[in-house]
Amino acid sequence: MFVLVAPGQGAQTPGFLSPWLELPGLADRLSAWSEVAGLDLIAYGTTADADEIRDTAVAQPLLVAASLAAAEALGATPDLLAGHSVGEFAAAALAGVLTPEQSLTLIRERGQAMAKAAAVTETGMTAVLGGVEADVLAAIDEHGLTPANINGAGQIVAAGTLEQLAAFKQEPPARARLIPLQVAGAFHTVHMAPAVEHLREAAAGVTPGDPHTKLLSNAHGKVVDSGAEFLGLLVNQVSNPVRWDSCMETMASLGVTRMVELLPGGTLTGLAKRALRGVESVALKTPDDLDAARELIKS
Repeated sequence: MFVLVAPGQGAQTPGFLSPWLELPGLADRLSAWSEVAGLDLIAYGTTADADEIRDTAVAQPLLVAASLAAAEALGATPDLLAGHSVGEFAAAALAGVLTPEQSLTLIRERGQAMAKAAAVTETGMTAVLGGVEADVLAAIDEHGLTPANINGAGQIVAAGTLEQLAAFKQEPPARARLIPLQVAGAFHTVHMAPAVEHLREAAAGVTPGDPHTKLLSNAHGKVVDSGAEFLGLLVNQVSNPVRWDSCMETMASLGVTRMVELLPGGTLTGLAKRALRGVESVALKTPDDLDAARELIKS
């Protein structure tokens, strides 16, 4: 079984789109999607610096467009689809729940609303690597933080105010390493509640389709058969934790043997190497990775 996965915010790096623009038709596609997103996606993916693409309102449409463009270049039909956080919007489009244009319209609204919510209070996110999961979760709770991403493979992301994160850094869980993330706020926490309402209003005018490919939700890691249900979960997920650990557990139970991570790949295949032993994977970083991905899919 072959799963196609789309990465989340933080995967973007300056210039990551540059080599992809040489593929026939891809620049035209991104130009058209730039009109929908209200952003020059090509400029942000080629010449913008790290701070510019760290902006939530920029990063989210950029990542969704990049994943959709890479999927089109790959030209493969997966048995299963999943996305991490913002990557769920790419997965939803690839599964037929949304059109690419609907996905980019909604992610534009999501990114802008989350950026606005993040500006209310100084918040952030810190990855916690290692430690005993129960101890890590207890320490996160003790500091008033939220386990915003439970990623599996010994990785949990804590989110909250910068003051709470500073105190957490002074008293880290035993045998755990803390890495501050380059994101603009405490995503998937109560701090994003205003963005949920904004996205719900934007989604009210969308009529989703039911997925034509098995599609996993970050809410609980299970397959969702209803497009309307999946769209509702996408809205609520803005202020709720991402359960990527549960997504990987479902991948294992369904018998996934091969994984391809869409552009800009690396994060999710890295988690899979530790949590999904025996699953072969390819991360799409440059067009040179396409042949290896196609070979893996055919194997």
